[in-house]
Amino acid sequence: MTLQSFLEMGGYAAFVWPAWGLSLAALAVLTLVSWRWMRRAERLAATSSSDPGTNPAAPAPSEPVD
Repeated sequence: MTLQSFLEMGGYAAFVWPAWGLSLAALAVLTLVSWRWMRRAERLAATSSSDPGTNPAAPAPSEPVD
C-alpha cells in the first residue's frame, strides 16, 4: 500500500476527506464556542461573588403599600 493509494481511499477520497474536514471544523467551532461561554460564565460568577448584595438579574424591590 502506497501513500498515494491510501490518500485515494479506494476511489472514495472525494467523500472521505471532505467528511474529515467538516468534522474537524465542527469540533474546532464547538471547542471555541464552549471556551468562550466558559470564560463568560467565569466572569459573571466572579462579578456576582465579588458583590453579593447586587444581582443584575434580580427585579428591583417594590415599595410596600400602606
